Amino acid sequence: MSTLASLQMLLNSLNSTAPSNRTDEPANRSSAWCQGVFIPNELFLTLGLVSLVENVLVVAAIIKNRNLHSPMYYFICCLAVSDMLVSVSNLVETLFMLLMEHGLLVLQTSIVRQMDNVIDMMICSSVVSSLSFLGAIAVDRYITIFYALRYHSIMTMQRAVIIIVGIWVASTISSSIFIAYYKNNAVILCLIGFFLSMLILVVGLYIHMFSLAHHHAKNISSLQKKRTVHQMTSMKGAVTLTILLGVFFMCWSPFFLHLTLIVTCPKNPFCTCFFNYFNLFLILIICNSVIDPLIYAFRSQELRKTLKDVVLCSW
Repeated sequence: MSTLASLQMLLNSLNSTAPSNRTDEPANRSSAWCQGVFIPNELFLTLGLVSLVENVLVVAAIIKNRNLHSPMYYFICCLAVSDMLVSVSNLVETLFMLLMEHGLLVLQTSIVRQMDNVIDMMICSSVVSSLSFLGAIAVDRYITIFYALRYHSIMTMQRAVIIIVGIWVASTISSSIFIAYYKNNAVILCLIGFFLSMLILVVGLYIHMFSLAHHHAKNISSLQKKRTVHQMTSMKGAVTLTILLGVFFMCWSPFFLHLTLIVTCPKNPFCTCFFNYFNLFLILIICNSVIDPLIYAFRSQELRKTLKDVVLCSW
C-alpha cells in the first residue's frame, strides 16, 4: 500500500467508531451513500499501464527531437516523469495486491513495509514535483511573454538544469519526511499549504500574463507584426499550461480536500463518509497522468509529429 492507502488505513479505525442508526430510514440512506464506490484492481492496472506507455512516449519524443530541447519542454519532460512515478507505483502496488489475493505471492511483513516505503516516496515525490514543475513552467511562460528579448539570457539551459535538479532533490527530501511523520498533522498541513501556495502563485502569474498580453495585443501596430507572431506562439504555450494546470487541480483537489478533512474533522459523520470515496480519488489522480500526454500531443504540433515517428519506429 502507498501513502494514500496508509492514510486510508488510519481512517478505517476512525470510521469504525462512527455512530450508526439502522432503524431510521434517512440514516439507512446516508449509510448507503457512505459505502463509497467499488473500483476493481483491474481498472487501476489498466489505467496505470496506459499512463506509463503514454508518458514514456512523451519522454522519448522530447529526447529524440532537438527542436524540443528547450527549458519549457525539459520541464514538461520532468512533469511526464512525475506522472510516470504515479503509474509505476500504482502498477507495482496493484500487481502485488492481485498476486497476494490469489495466493500466488507470500511476503514477510518486513518486506511489505519496505516496499510500502518505496511506493510512498514515489507518490509523494510525484505530487511535490508535479506542483513544482507546473510552477516552473508558469514562470518560464511568464518570462517568454514579458521578457522575450532577454529570455535566452534569463532562462539558460544551465539554470533550467539547476531548477530541475533542485526540484527533484527537494521532492525526495520532503517525501521522505512525509513518510516518516505522516501521522503528524503538522506534516499534512505543510503539504496542504504547499498545494495552496503553488495554486496562488501559478494562478496569479497566469492572470497577470493573460491580462497584460491582452492589453499589449491591442497596442501592437502593424509594424510590429513579427513580435505579434512571437507573442501568439508564447500565448499558445501559456494556454496549454493553463489546461494542464486546470486538469491537475481538478484531479488532485479531492485528495487534498481529503487531507484537509483528516486534520479538521476526522470524526465528523460527513467527513467519514467522504473518506470512503478514497479509491475514487486515486482513480482521478491516475487519470491526470493519462490525460496530460494527450494535452501535450493535442496542443503541440511538433511534439505530435515526433510522437508519431516514435510510435512508428517502435512498431
